[in-house]
Amino acid sequence: MPSRMLIIVDVQNDFCEGGALGVEGGAGVAARIASLVRSQGERYDRILASQDWHRGDTDNGGHFAVPPAAPDFADTWPVHCVAETTGAALHPEMAALAEELGERLEIVQKGYGIPSYSALEGTVVATGESVQQLIADGDWAQIDVVGLAYDFCVRATALGAVGAGAGAGAGSGGGASVRVLSDLTAAVHPAGVPALARELADSGVEVAAS
Repeated sequence: MPSRMLIIVDVQNDFCEGGALGVEGGAGVAARIASLVRSQGERYDRILASQDWHRGDTDNGGHFAVPPAAPDFADTWPVHCVAETTGAALHPEMAALAEELGERLEIVQKGYGIPSYSALEGTVVATGESVQQLIADGDWAQIDVVGLAYDFCVRATALGAVGAGAGAGAGSGGGASVRVLSDLTAAVHPAGVPALARELADSGVEVAAS
C-alpha cells in the first residue's frame, strides 16, 4: 500500500529569528509545524526532519562567504548551522516535538563540507539511509514538504522529490503527489513567492495550505 511522508526542512535556530541567517516568521513556522504533527502526525508513515550540518573548519565548498567577501544571499551565505553548535540545533519547538516523538521523528543531516539545499542530499542519522534512495525506491502516495526557507531548501527538496520519481500522480508505480504546505514555510525573499509558486506548479509540485 502506498505510504505518506512528511519532510520538515531545516527548522533550526540559525534559520529562525535571532539566528545567523534568520528568516522572518521562522519561529511561527516552527510552532505551526509542531501543531500539525501533534494533531495529524498519524497520517504519515515517516516523518523526517532535516538539518543543515556544515563543517566549521572550511567554507563548505564555497557555501560560506569568506571575508572580505560578503555573502550574496543566493549562492554564498554567512556562516551558519555549523555541526554540533547551538545554531545548528533544532528550533526549541522542533526539539520539544522530537523529544515527544522519539524515534518516530527521523533526523536527516546534510551539507557536511559541501553546499546542500535539498533534504534528499542528506542521510537519515539513525539508519544511514539516503533520502534520495528512500524516496526513489519507496511506494509513496504523498510527500508533504514544510520548513525553511521556502525559496531555497524547501524549494530544492520539493523539486528533488519530483526528480526522484515522485510528482507524477499518486499510486503504486505512478509516483507520489508532492506538496509544499505554504503556510508552514517562510521565504528569504518574500517578494519572489508568487513566481516560486508558479515554478513549483509547473514542475509538478502542488502548493497548498495545511
